[in-house]
Amino acid sequence: QVQLVESGGGLVQAGGSLRLSCAASGRTFSTYAMAWFRQAPGKEREFVARISWSGGTTYYADSVKGRFIISRDNAKNTVYLQMNSLKPEDTAVYYCAADRFYGSARPNDYNYWGQGTQVTVSS
Repeated sequence: QVQLVESGGGLVQAGGSLRLSCAASGRTFSTYAMAWFRQAPGKEREFVARISWSGGTTYYADSVKGRFIISRDNAKNTVYLQMNSLKPEDTAVYYCAADRFYGSARPNDYNYWGQGTQVTVSS
C-alpha cells in the first residue's frame, strides 16, 4: 500500500517556474515506477512524465518535453516535477501516481494516486 501526497502547486505567471513534490508513504517506494498526470477542466486526465524505480529512465509528453523535469529521491520517498517556462495551457490539477511494475502513459495502469495539486498559469 502506498499513499501519495502532492504539494507545491499555486498561481504563477506565464514563463515562470514551479516545483511539485509528491511524498509517498511505505517502505517499498523505491520499487515503484512513478508518474505525473494532469487534468484540466472538461478534459481527460493526460500523461505528463514518468520515471523508473531507479530514476534512470524518464519519459515526457511532447507538450512538456524540454520544459519539465521529473526526478525522484528514494531516500526521501519523494518524486518531483520541476516545471519551467510555464504556459497558460499547463493550467490543471496535477496528480502523482505509482505503479508496481514499469509504469506507462496510461492512467489505468497505475495502482495509487494522490489527491492532486492545482497549478494555474496566468497570461
